[in-house]
Amino acid sequence: MDRFRAFRIDEQDGKIVAGLQELSLDDLTAGNVVIRVSHSSINYKDALAATGAGKILRRYPLNGGIDLAGVVVSSRDTAFQPGAAVLVNGCGLSETVDGGYAEYARIDSKSLVAIPDGMSAFQVMQIGTAGYTAALAIHRMEHNGQSPDQGPIVVTGATGGVGSIAIDMLAGRGYEVVALTGKSDEADYLRAIGASRILLRDELDLGKRPLEKVQWAGAIDSLGGEYLAWLIRTTGYGGNIASIGLAASAELHTTVLPFILRAVCLLGINSVDTPGAERQAVWARIGGDLRPGHLDAIGHSTISLDELPAAFQAVIDGTVTGRTVVEISPRVV
Repeated sequence: MDRFRAFRIDEQDGKIVAGLQELSLDDLTAGNVVIRVSHSSINYKDALAATGAGKILRRYPLNGGIDLAGVVVSSRDTAFQPGAAVLVNGCGLSETVDGGYAEYARIDSKSLVAIPDGMSAFQVMQIGTAGYTAALAIHRMEHNGQSPDQGPIVVTGATGGVGSIAIDMLAGRGYEVVALTGKSDEADYLRAIGASRILLRDELDLGKRPLEKVQWAGAIDSLGGEYLAWLIRTTGYGGNIASIGLAASAELHTTVLPFILRAVCLLGINSVDTPGAERQAVWARIGGDLRPGHLDAIGHSTISLDELPAAFQAVIDGTVTGRTVVEISPRVV
């Protein structure tokens, strides 16, 4: 391979400049495995990085894309031989090392996960970081005692990538799932992927008391702010709340009463820095008991590398439902 295409993000005069460029392997950050990338995906974090709406990259320039899937081309690690089908999500992609929006990537083998048996590169990118985050949240909740017989789990940001896959996975595990959304026109979609009940954000009474009437056995929250505070006040004894995002606010105003009187547990979910053994275990579950049953409904949108630059603003605006896969076809020039 002499030259290949990549979506490169740089900073010039304090502003983000991003677009398709042609690179060589020598331009990439260090790693002991070279991958021919076939698929990536778009996450909210990718849109923040590419548009400059959020400070994501810790060095410049870097290729965007916090997910990738493809085939090993060359390797200095005997655990990953040429031809092996692999994926990477998080692990510093598009933060400290070059990401997946490129026809080739050079990666530290410690970040690699074998694509689960029976799944394709396309399918694992329908899941991507969003679905991995949902699975990690459920994994942590269940390790902390969560079970379907405790009662309903509410999922906020329900039409987003994390929310959609969380609903699908939870329903598949036998949980009653309540979807909280600001999109009234997506009720049929949410029911189709497993939600038993729909709540609309603008119809909520969040209350102000330190403890409100119990409504949930647990929650997966991507909003933060007053919504997370409300979830803490309305979750029942021993319930787990997985905090995975801050789409509404990074602030949290609460009291200790739900924690000491109801034994509510607030679990922080970091999909980037998950230790290797746990990352492998969660992806094994994604290929097993947490495998989504409605991937084609959730990951219904597919774009090419050429279409990528125009796709980010809709993600920032919150008008995208489900997941978008980026098909990356290597083109050696």
